[in-house]
Amino acid sequence: MLPNNPHIGHKVAGCLILLSLFYINLSAGSSGKASQSHDDMHVIHNNQLDLREIVFVIQSQSNSFHVRQAERRRADLLKQAHSLAEKPPVVLLSHSLSDDEGHWSILPLLPSLSHSFGKNSSWIVFLEEETHVKMTKLVQVLAKFNKEEEWFLGKPLHDEESTIIHHYAFAENPTIFKYPDFTAAWAVSTTLVVRLADKVRDEPLKSDFTIDLKHEVALYIWDNGNGPPLTAVPELCTEPEDSPQTRRCATTLSTEPPLCGEPVSAEDIFVAVKTCRKFHSERVPVIKKTWEKDAFFLEYYSDYADPSIPTVNLGVPNTERGHCGKTFAILQRFLSDAVPDTKWLLVCDDDTLISLSRLQVLLSCYNPSEPVCLGERYGYGLSQGGYSYITGGGGMVFSREAVVRLLDSGCKCYSNDAPDDMVLGMCLNALGLPVTHSPLFHQARPEDYARDFLAHQVPISFHKHWNIDPIAVYNKWLKDDLRPTSSDGLNENAKTEL
Repeated sequence: MLPNNPHIGHKVAGCLILLSLFYINLSAGSSGKASQSHDDMHVIHNNQLDLREIVFVIQSQSNSFHVRQAERRRADLLKQAHSLAEKPPVVLLSHSLSDDEGHWSILPLLPSLSHSFGKNSSWIVFLEEETHVKMTKLVQVLAKFNKEEEWFLGKPLHDEESTIIHHYAFAENPTIFKYPDFTAAWAVSTTLVVRLADKVRDEPLKSDFTIDLKHEVALYIWDNGNGPPLTAVPELCTEPEDSPQTRRCATTLSTEPPLCGEPVSAEDIFVAVKTCRKFHSERVPVIKKTWEKDAFFLEYYSDYADPSIPTVNLGVPNTERGHCGKTFAILQRFLSDAVPDTKWLLVCDDDTLISLSRLQVLLSCYNPSEPVCLGERYGYGLSQGGYSYITGGGGMVFSREAVVRLLDSGCKCYSNDAPDDMVLGMCLNALGLPVTHSPLFHQARPEDYARDFLAHQVPISFHKHWNIDPIAVYNKWLKDDLRPTSSDGLNENAKTEL
């Protein structure tokens, strides 16, 4: 639970000061530049909603790449606002609002947002780094709703079947519950924020785990029918911004690719697959038929050395769950002379389905000299000073620098069967190293995610073979006909198994 922390208040105030300075500089440099049309300005001024009544919160991350992306989004919002109004709205980056690890889970931020903006603002609009906002359209949309009432607005998603990532909620009819697609942006009236902030302060958040934040935020707001359900807003969209279908949209997806350069070479990634003897004939063949051929350096780690695969026995007994001992042995081997010196380490399970070519593209956005820990982020006890972690099934990606810092810290397993991903999360939290989230990694199967959520993704991974044909799933969701090649012309069939 996050109180009205004075440090958080100072951070918000600091953001406001920086925002004012940004506006002064923007105004000083804007003479002679064309502004938006008089029609757009007429729409703004004739609505009963002023831009200054909207607070934008970009759901940002502290990794340097993501900070740059969020700053670009903030600059775009302020540029639009400058052409429409005398004073801009407040635009905040969520990662800068609190030193608390749980900032990304939104709910712990509500008391400070209520304290700073509850009296003078009407709406809090949350968006992601890639969400493009059409300011005029958004003001028109929000002006349709009575700002004195409790509103929770968004593009609705729903489950087709009950799913483990949502704790099998609404098992009898999972389609009935709607939750927002964060990529389309979502908004809450400050009337609702003030009440929710009081609830967060007065009642400890009940869930230990944060798994799918958009679903959990919707559940918390709905509160078993005591709060408002999500109101569908068709103008909040996830189509590409250059699509002809977006004329009606207030939000779209940015089509500008990140300026990240060429995909990293396959030779820069060492792939470590965790397996055990009982799955050598069941799961390993799936990897060999799908994505193994795209790995240049790959080892299978098992409790039994099988030369036909081949597997490496790390001397750690197999455990039914957790696998912490095995994972830490992999980290130590990665830094040893036993394997090639590569910039990146991917640790995955033997039932992980992954596109290595897409991972190579994604990794071009990150600096391997920084301590990068990348994958699908979960949280444990975030409202009580807990920690974030990369969930292992979707694949955990570490830069070499991250592995060096983890092992140099003395971090270790408290038992061989401890949950490896959670232990790593605790260690990273103790070191003050961020966990970086990508929604393109998935801990579960495609069936476990809303169709509309996956519709605008190019996924990198899925996990589990349960009740599916894993090869068919790979071919449908992850197979690419064209694979990136390294700068020295690496043949797509070439790989090195150690």
